[in-house]
Amino acid sequence: MYSPVFLKTENELNKVLKTQKKTKEDMGILFVSLWDNFSKALLKKLRYRGGGSTKVSTKSLYIVDSFTMPHAFVIFKTTKLPHLVQLRKGSVESEDYLSKIYEALGL
Repeated sequence: MYSPVFLKTENELNKVLKTQKKTKEDMGILFVSLWDNFSKALLKKLRYRGGGSTKVSTKSLYIVDSFTMPHAFVIFKTTKLPHLVQLRKGSVESEDYLSKIYEALGL
């Protein structure tokens, strides 16, 4: 289960990525647009679910939007939105198919 964390600056994302390289913790980065209806619906479900979640084991899901952090989309070659990138110990998984994103986030 993921717990959403909304990032505001590209510097915050760079710090998160640097920390993940050292700790190798599992985490996700969700790229969204504030003008995309699919992204808005996904964010609404994440916010709703995030408030009532009582799971003990949660991974961080960092949410990056195209308005405040447009240059961050270049890092993982994001062209379709929403786009989920999952960082695990030795691998990076990238997914832009909407139903797979919902499945990966447990929605």
